[in-house]
Amino acid sequence: MNRREFITSAGMGGAMLGMFPADLSAIQRSTAPGKIEKRSLGKTGEKLSMIGFGGIVVMNATTQEAANRVGEAIDKGINYFDVAPSYGNAEVMLGPALEPYRKDVFLACKTTERTAEGAARELEQSLKNLRTDHFDLYQLHAVEKPEEVERILAPGGALETFISARKAGRTRFLGFSAHSVEAALALMRAFDFDTILFPVSFATWYAGNFGPQVLDAAQKKNMGILALKAMAKSRIAQGEAKPYAKCWYTPLDDPESVLKGLRFTLSHPVTAAIPPGDENLFRMAVELAPKFTPLSPEETEAIKIEALKLDPIFRFPRGA
Repeated sequence: MNRREFITSAGMGGAMLGMFPADLSAIQRSTAPGKIEKRSLGKTGEKLSMIGFGGIVVMNATTQEAANRVGEAIDKGINYFDVAPSYGNAEVMLGPALEPYRKDVFLACKTTERTAEGAARELEQSLKNLRTDHFDLYQLHAVEKPEEVERILAPGGALETFISARKAGRTRFLGFSAHSVEAALALMRAFDFDTILFPVSFATWYAGNFGPQVLDAAQKKNMGILALKAMAKSRIAQGEAKPYAKCWYTPLDDPESVLKGLRFTLSHPVTAAIPPGDENLFRMAVELAPKFTPLSPEETEAIKIEALKLDPIFRFPRGA
C-alpha cells in the first residue's frame, strides 16, 4: 500500500461523531455471580472478560507479586490477558504466573516487528517466555505510519509470518493494534483480521475525532473490538512529571471518573477494555467493572462537554 492509498483509505472514514451512537446490540453478554461480565469477540466464537489484564501490570513485579496479581484477576473472572515484548520484562513475569491457568484463558501477544523474519523471531521468543505452544491471538503492535503499513503488507513483510503462524497452529487468530485512524483503516481494507485493539476513550473520541471511524469500519467487518486507553484523560503537559511510572499520559484515577471512562468505552460494541498498567489503577477498574451500565443520552451529552475541554492523547488526522 502506497501513501496515496493510505491517505485515501483514511479519508473514507470521515468524521462520524453523529453517525455512530453507542449500541451493544451486536455483543453477546453474560455474567456469572461474582464475576466480571463476558462479551463475544466478533466472529471468533470466543467470549472474553470485559476487563482485560495488560502485561504491564506485572512488569518489574516480583515472582510472588506477579502470581498474586494474576490469581486475583482469575478469581474475579478475567480470562483475557495481553502482553508484548516491548513491555519490559512483562512476558517473563507473566509466563510462570499464568501457566497454571493457561488452558482456561485467552492469551494475546503482539509484535512491533514489521518484517516476516523479525516477526517470526519475536513470535518464537514470546511463546518461549510465556511458556505456551500457541497464542490465542497474535497482533501487529502499535501501527501508526504509512511506511509501517507498507512494510507489513509488502513481500517479506510481517503479514507473511502471521498467516504462516496461523496455518501452523502457533496462533488461532490474527489482529493488530494501531495508534492512528489512518493505519487502522488501511490495515482493515488490506486484510481480513479477526480483531482490532484500538484506543477508545471519551477524550479522544470527542476532542480528537479519533475512534468513531475505526469502530464503524470494524463493526461492519464483524471484527472483535478491543479497547485501549478507556481511562486516558489527557496528555502530560511539557515539563510535567508522569503521575504514574507505568502510564505515559494523565489517567483518570478517582473512582467516579474511572467508572465514567469505562462506561463510555464499554457502552460501545467493545468486547473488552484494558486498563493502564499501574497495578492500583488496574485493580480499581476491576473493582468498578460490576457497576457498569450503558450511558444514557443525557450522560453521553455531559461527557462530551467534559471531553471537549481536554487535550486528547490522540487526534485524527494524525498530527492534527
